[in-house]
Amino acid sequence: MKFEETKLSGVYLVIPQKIEDERGFFSRTWCEQEFSDQGLNPHLSQCNLSFNLQQGTLRGMHYQGRPYQEAKLVRCTMGAIYDVVIDLRPTSTTYLQWMSVELNAQNRLMLYIPEGLAHGFQTLCDNAEVFYQMSTHYVPGAARGVRWNDPLFKIEWPRSIENISDKDRTYADFNPQS
Repeated sequence: MKFEETKLSGVYLVIPQKIEDERGFFSRTWCEQEFSDQGLNPHLSQCNLSFNLQQGTLRGMHYQGRPYQEAKLVRCTMGAIYDVVIDLRPTSTTYLQWMSVELNAQNRLMLYIPEGLAHGFQTLCDNAEVFYQMSTHYVPGAARGVRWNDPLFKIEWPRSIENISDKDRTYADFNPQS
């Protein structure tokens, strides 16, 4: 695997390295030792799958509050998504900045998101599937969110929002003072 740091501190694109032959290819998508060697959280506690019927579906921007903050490794196993993360770590050099990347079944890129960032995505096609590896289990009482169109962040979504949950649509404006 190849690790490329993005413009957000601690967020990495993880690029599988293919070993190809006449049958196709083989590629490792997870290795505890390689993640540890990069200084990334290698603990895996839970894996999740999100299947999305309609293009333009938006899920996010989600995170878990202390002490249940989670690192995530995200990949799109079917279709394509526009993946977005926002740095919500007050001590980070990239605090309140966001970045995006297209993850799709063809490029097989993965995005490593450390603890303290909000994450969400918009589907770029029908029938998009997203696979998450999480460093800690889901704790409903610690679930938090940032609204997808919060004016503080000015996220540029590539498509109109066709499908979004009421919860994701109605998060309050983010308050950096709280």
